[in-house]
Amino acid sequence: MTWLLTGVFAATIAAAAGVSQFTSFSHDPRNILEGHWQSCREADGRYAERVYDHVVNGVAKFEVHMGPRREFAIFKGVQDEHRDHASPDNLLKPYVVTLEAGRAKRRWDIPSLNLSFSVTLAGGSRTDCESWFITLEPLEKTSH
Repeated sequence: MTWLLTGVFAATIAAAAGVSQFTSFSHDPRNILEGHWQSCREADGRYAERVYDHVVNGVAKFEVHMGPRREFAIFKGVQDEHRDHASPDNLLKPYVVTLEAGRAKRRWDIPSLNLSFSVTLAGGSRTDCESWFITLEPLEKTSH
């Protein structure tokens, strides 16, 4: 399966200063999603969240929630309604990445979807924005 061509990024993200954003980059074309995610505090005091819907040949496979702040979630299927990250349907346990001595990182393997999801708090994070490097990849990568 050609993972690079099958994903659809569902959220269009503004690249203005102070606005939460995802910047895609790839070191490996077999990765599904790779890049830099920034969750910033909005005017209402809450941190922003973005959702990536992964659709293959018109079939919704899963959705990835980045944020708010240190929360992450992966759910089977795709739906329009927001899903609670504390829900038992969230395949990432624990779903909040713990900050220790100013550092945070986590890797989850999800065999039921053949996925591995890694997040690492990036340098330059501050109280109003947290920056993360993220990689979503197949557990078993094909050669094509």
